[in-house]
Amino acid sequence: MGETTSSKQAAPVVVVGAGLGGLAVALQLADTLPVIVLAKRSLSESATAWAQGGIVGVLGTDDSIDSHVRDTQDAGAGLVDEHTARFIAENSAAAIQWLVDAGVPFSADPTGPLGLHLTREGGHAVRRIAHAADATGKAIHDALLDRARAHPNITLHERWVAVDVVTSRHLKKKEPPRCYGVYALDMDARRVETLPASAVVLATGGVGKVYRYTSNPDTATGDGIAMAWRAGCRVANMEFIQFHPTCLYHPQERSFLITEALRGEGAYLTLPSLGPGDPGGTRFMPAHDERLELAPRDIVARAIDFEMKKHGLDHVWLDARHLGEPFLKEHFPTIHARCLQLGIDIARQPIPVVPAAHYTCGGVVTDLDGRTDLPGLYAVGETTYTGLHGANRLASNSLLECVVLGRTCAEQILRSTPETLPRLPAWDESQVEDADEQVVISHNWDELRLLMWNYVGIVRTTKRLERALHRIKLLRDEIDEYYRNFRVNRDLLELRNLVVCAELIVRSALRRHESRGLHFSRDFPNTLPVSFPTVLTRPARSGK
Repeated sequence: MGETTSSKQAAPVVVVGAGLGGLAVALQLADTLPVIVLAKRSLSESATAWAQGGIVGVLGTDDSIDSHVRDTQDAGAGLVDEHTARFIAENSAAAIQWLVDAGVPFSADPTGPLGLHLTREGGHAVRRIAHAADATGKAIHDALLDRARAHPNITLHERWVAVDVVTSRHLKKKEPPRCYGVYALDMDARRVETLPASAVVLATGGVGKVYRYTSNPDTATGDGIAMAWRAGCRVANMEFIQFHPTCLYHPQERSFLITEALRGEGAYLTLPSLGPGDPGGTRFMPAHDERLELAPRDIVARAIDFEMKKHGLDHVWLDARHLGEPFLKEHFPTIHARCLQLGIDIARQPIPVVPAAHYTCGGVVTDLDGRTDLPGLYAVGETTYTGLHGANRLASNSLLECVVLGRTCAEQILRSTPETLPRLPAWDESQVEDADEQVVISHNWDELRLLMWNYVGIVRTTKRLERALHRIKLLRDEIDEYYRNFRVNRDLLELRNLVVCAELIVRSALRRHESRGLHFSRDFPNTLPVSFPTVLTRPARSGK
């Protein structure tokens, strides 16, 4: 197959992912550079659009940078990088203002800072969460997506799946280590294209779909983390997977999140009836933490997991009835409406909830400008490890990180864009054929997600982790063999990335000989006096 040609004009920046991080980068770049944004499903499908709670802003007179940093550090259980936390807190007000200027319809309060209503979530000392009722992520995503669609320098591609970044090892002549573009599958044309890029930004979100139960959309398959790892970049803290304490437990809805803001407004957790003569409704968080339902997420999730296993329960209750129907309809219209569709009136009934995989606190190691270990390759958002989240993410810090570091990433790209690129080899599929057994992919997918849920969940043991790693390696070999022999499709690419991320999670968990934040081991139940991030390194591997 042929080669792509270089151009005297600057090649576009390719942004892989159309969530908040990717759009923040694209919109900051587009007045100066052409930008291509790849979305592997529809543009509206991203973790950002699913975010309910809100975005942190240090805005009120009762708040301070130091207070937000302290709360971030407390939630992060000793592994938060203070410089990163302070930088992001210092830029939070500007981030909120940027979103306001972009037309995000935040909930208003004429007496509030910037005219915004601020709510409070678990782990926060004060009200500092700007929100758009209980659908903040969608409101932000819709506003920025409208701007991206209207910008003449931004090209938006739906149903394009990134395969791998194009690096120096793909070139026929020796070049210094660098990222030069990306291979991407155009799903409608059923062919892989070579996209030369002055910079590639990985903004693909986390890896929640590696677990059987998750609050994440189907796009959360760890694509950016796996691609960066294959390109030789370091990853860190992959053992810290945040399980959101309250995902709706219902047979027709396995991924609907019940926002932490509901607990912030006074909803509390209770046990269902435990048998004859027990009406249920007993609160259990007082036995686990003095902060009750507003303790950090790792503590609340473990408490729910403990009570469910102790009593043999399928779920616990989240009771918001005392807040009243008018309040619930005004502040939580999405939750109220969706639960009502499923036969649950949250103004009159408690909500059945369970923990579910929610957020990947580790990822590709980057600096505060989004730079990875490979020149020309950047990453932002949940794909990354910046030191902000430590061993447990503080609620609503994730959207803030996307905006603040998305903007600094764009500024760094503008300072370092190469004028020309070498010729890049086109994708070679001359040695492959169409797959004959798609069922292999679905079986491996189901097995991977189930073993991760059973062996690498909220509570872990060394034996479980070792068993998981053994089976993951066998699955990885099967998937790699399949990848080498058949034409790629989205399901295969996602499974290939998930098995890489699963191995990274387990290897990281085996290296941490303590319990800290989101990682709890029965074999190492104590927290060490001093601890450090878990950093994994590997060389880039040759191959297609």
